[in-house]
Amino acid sequence: MPRNRAAPERPALTVDVVIFRLADERLETLLVRRGFPPFKGRWAIPGGFVHKNESLDAAARRELKEETGLEGIYLEQLYTFGDPKRDPRGRVVTVAYFALIPGTAAARAGDDAAEVGWYPLIKLPEIAFDHKNILQYALRRLRYKLEYSAIGFQLLPSEFTLAELQAAYEIILGEPLDKRNFRRRILEADVIEATGDYRSGTVGPRAALYRYRPDAVAEVKARRLFP
Repeated sequence: MPRNRAAPERPALTVDVVIFRLADERLETLLVRRGFPPFKGRWAIPGGFVHKNESLDAAARRELKEETGLEGIYLEQLYTFGDPKRDPRGRVVTVAYFALIPGTAAARAGDDAAEVGWYPLIKLPEIAFDHKNILQYALRRLRYKLEYSAIGFQLLPSEFTLAELQAAYEIILGEPLDKRNFRRRILEADVIEATGDYRSGTVGPRAALYRYRPDAVAEVKARRLFP
């Protein structure tokens, strides 16, 4: 390499964390209102720059805690977004993650976030950077994984009825599921177990409560749960 050739510009590295929950019979995501430029005052996915001696996973968990107060939750690496014009500050590559939490988990604003808010995926505010594209990709990944793994249980309380479980899957997938087929397949997958307790309703018989088996195999081999 010729010595007079200029070294290429090194891109900055960030992490962004898409957070999903089920609440009020809809799928919601947690957004933070930016307190500083660029896009000051606009909503964005929680995230920030990776520190020099920090792993990507550690950076994602740190940013999640600093901006929302959330910690100890399910977190999975999603995709890398590197469009040269995605950030007006210069060349910034981001590694996106997605997190799943029960609807009862509380979040608070912190660090450089002016405030936090839960928004339904079907009615998002104006969003900074390319974060709308990241959210759309995260939703596709969640729907795909829901069809062959037990990832959906991360969005549920520790105990649930089969009707509540089916409703959760229908909200995420955006389509109705046959009741008999759903129950047969979810029970055959052997990822849940009856607790022995029941939930009493105001109308009709009591509904049996189930929980996710912590020792269950997460992947359903050779077939999708819900075609």
